Amino acid sequence: MPRTDSAPQPEERIEDVDVSAEMQGSFLEYAYSVIYSRALPDARDGLKPVQRRILYQMAELGLRPDRGHVKSARVVGEVMGKLHPHGDAAIYDALVRLAQHFSLRVPLVDGHGNFGSLDDGPAAARYTEARLAPAALALTEHLDEDVVDFIPNYDGQFQQPEVLPAAFPNLLVNGASGIAVGMATNMAPHNLIEVVAAATHLLENPDATIDELMEFVPGPDLPSGGIIVGLDGIKDAYTNGRGSFRTRAKTSIEPVGPRRTGIVVTELPYLVGPERVIEKIKDAVTAKKLQGIADVNDLTDRR
Repeated sequence: MPRTDSAPQPEERIEDVDVSAEMQGSFLEYAYSVIYSRALPDARDGLKPVQRRILYQMAELGLRPDRGHVKSARVVGEVMGKLHPHGDAAIYDALVRLAQHFSLRVPLVDGHGNFGSLDDGPAAARYTEARLAPAALALTEHLDEDVVDFIPNYDGQFQQPEVLPAAFPNLLVNGASGIAVGMATNMAPHNLIEVVAAATHLLENPDATIDELMEFVPGPDLPSGGIIVGLDGIKDAYTNGRGSFRTRAKTSIEPVGPRRTGIVVTELPYLVGPERVIEKIKDAVTAKKLQGIADVNDLTDRR
């Protein structure tokens, strides 16, 4: 027989939500997550979360500069399994950049193998090896002395530092680039000795002006060299946080034969590869936009 008593049904609850307010709140939450957890570096140690996790995990593995290299794939696996809830390709790309002398003014990873060039990508993680560079020790030392706060990893099983106890201003020394949601950063590398001298002066003189600090740091110090044209944009960047500057290759005119003169390029602008420059020159010669060029050779060695 059917039952006459029935359990009380929960009251239906319907809330009217303004679509505009809901979209705004959800978008801000998503943007904050991307900015803070993925794309932009922390001003305290100059590292993005994936870079910080790589250096911390390598320190935990004991991959010091005085010990042997290990497979990059092992480092990537440790970081992905314990700390970084994203794909191995993203982790390896970040590891590679930390080892590239043409990307960072002071590399933080000592790479062994093909870590790429300005024109070609690196070998796969199973073919390369890595360990911490000496400069990375200044970022990871004393972690066991309660100098920074630790936070849970993505599933709460492990602990990771919220920020590394950086002993030098890594954000200025190595620069940073990243695109988040509604925000972006693109900071040029600087000379370590100049930055430390300026930081020391600022500690002793907290009210130091931009002009006084620029006596110590006149401008960026790019890993690949080149000539910076003009300082107005650099001063704008130091003063307002927004500014731009141009760089040119360093060249000299030298005789290369009995009746031939060559333009010898010894330094290229930051992150510009020789193969791309040669291709542009050949295209300009073919289109007859550039005359007087007989040949272009790349005599760059592995270093």
